[in-house]
Amino acid sequence: MKLFISADIEGCVGTTLSAETHKNEAVYQQFAREMTEEVAAVCAACLEAGADEIVVKDGHGDATNIDFTALPKEVKLIRGKSGHPYNMMFGIDESFDAVLYVGYHSPAGCSGNPISHTSTGNSNHIYLNGKLMSEFMLNTYTAALFGVPAVFISGDEAICGLAKEMVPSITTAAVKKGVGACTINMSPEAGKELLRKRVKEALSCDFSKCKTELPESFEYVVNYKDLKKAYQMSFFPGAERVDEATNRVVSNNWKDIVTAHSFMVY
Repeated sequence: MKLFISADIEGCVGTTLSAETHKNEAVYQQFAREMTEEVAAVCAACLEAGADEIVVKDGHGDATNIDFTALPKEVKLIRGKSGHPYNMMFGIDESFDAVLYVGYHSPAGCSGNPISHTSTGNSNHIYLNGKLMSEFMLNTYTAALFGVPAVFISGDEAICGLAKEMVPSITTAAVKKGVGACTINMSPEAGKELLRKRVKEALSCDFSKCKTELPESFEYVVNYKDLKKAYQMSFFPGAERVDEATNRVVSNNWKDIVTAHSFMVY
């Protein structure tokens, strides 16, 4: 069993303020350590469940947050940003049996996490085919390009609920809940215990029930915080201006959408 793990930090136990996720801030190290420990716990559970090969993609910020010395010897870690549009999913291909998401968070436009966003903080919200687009949605469609099912997600309560809407059979582990500008968190020990338990449950299920079909067409609509950014990105090939703050891309090809996203909100 070959598994792909995409990891983020805002959905890990404790993270509440933007500064806690930025490497140049004094408080960051504590939360990077928690991210590392949660990823390591998930990897250990995967191995106990029979995984032969695990690839972890560090998906937060500059993608060098996870302490590589803390991971099991069977794990390969992808650090840094290649520049490929798949970003948090760089490295995935048809050879994987399933993808798991760790530390994921609510999307821009959702109140489920005080630091909700989608890829960057540049958008008020992004809609894909009329639904708020989360990083989970973005990455699950990318996995679907290769026929890889999304079987597990951990993070805040809201993203776990949105994941269930998209993939009803996915196994979730909500370790926190956002309320206004605060988070209500499990203890780190209880959180990692939940992750280990739910990962084993996920890997004992029928993966085929978690497969996602790509829609026949896509409408990607991004509403920007910065009007100058909105104007500039209206010139991206294939983009059209909806209004002063909003651009749109329509395509039948998911690669067009994920590539547009990798430029238009960065």
